[in-house]
Amino acid sequence: MRQYQHPDRENISLTGVFYALSDPTRLQIVKMLATQEEITCGEFCLEMSKSTQSHHFKVLRDMGIMYTRLEGTQHYNSLRREDLDARFPNLLDAVLNGIN
Repeated sequence: MRQYQHPDRENISLTGVFYALSDPTRLQIVKMLATQEEITCGEFCLEMSKSTQSHHFKVLRDMGIMYTRLEGTQHYNSLRREDLDARFPNLLDAVLNGIN
């Protein structure tokens, strides 16, 4: 079974988080994740190819912002809010509140 790699909390870096959030599409994904507990990949309704979506999801996973779990053929995505808040208090709220 395919498993995704997620960095441990202590390995999430501020520069990595800023890099991941520097893209408008990834900001949009994070904003959607912040409104729900979990979202499947198909529920995002992004106007781009699946391969481009996968790239954005991978960046968010690799930088420690998003967690993806597999259940059958579904990929369930969630925001790693607890980890991000522990590493960088109030950063996620500041970013989300700055998005219009």
